[in-house]
Amino acid sequence: MSSPPPTRPETPVSTGTAATGAAAGPAVAGRMASWRPSRRMLVFAASAFGIGLLLFALLWWRDRGNDFYRPGTGATSPPDQQQFDPLPTPLPADAASGNASGMGEPDEATATPPPPAMRSPPAPPPPPSPRPPDVVAQDSSVVSPPIAIASPPPAYPRDAFRNGESGTVLLRAHVDDHGLVYAVDLVESSRSRSLDRAASEAVRNWRFRPAQRDGHAVSGTVQVPIAFTADR
Repeated sequence: MSSPPPTRPETPVSTGTAATGAAAGPAVAGRMASWRPSRRMLVFAASAFGIGLLLFALLWWRDRGNDFYRPGTGATSPPDQQQFDPLPTPLPADAASGNASGMGEPDEATATPPPPAMRSPPAPPPPPSPRPPDVVAQDSSVVSPPIAIASPPPAYPRDAFRNGESGTVLLRAHVDDHGLVYAVDLVESSRSRSLDRAASEAVRNWRFRPAQRDGHAVSGTVQVPIAFTADR
């Protein structure tokens, strides 16, 4: 018969350490749960809170007139800082439902009027008309010299009026037996080409009563002085 196999001796397990750890946990938890602040500590904390509240009330009562404790009265912005206008008051719901943006249509009564139309500067005053000419007969053989019956004054040239040119133009008009001017001679210039030209063109369009000799209309000549004065 075979012999049984040898058995290994069991090593005893120490349970002292595990038991000590298990017992220490409940003890510490019990001490933490049983701790409470003392009555003296509670009285001290309540006194400190009451003293702080009393000091705050005294400070508020003393400075109650100061703008620091009033809402909306903060430090004003410096004068050099840019100021902005307040935002417009929002429209009510019934007024804002006029369009998709909610702004409503502008009121024609309160709409800003369009700027006034630009007015053109006033036109300069028209140049003064020359004084009527003094007709002087030059043909001694004519009993009655030509007499002007339609003598519109010449237009004052704009360039001459702008430059302040003035003077007297002396012309000799040749009038036929029908009272029409067929030639004009410059006897004395006004030292202004514009004035001389304007006087000659005006006299060419004049109408005269023809010169008379023995009761018959004949051709004749007559001198016509025309004065231009640039009065401003």
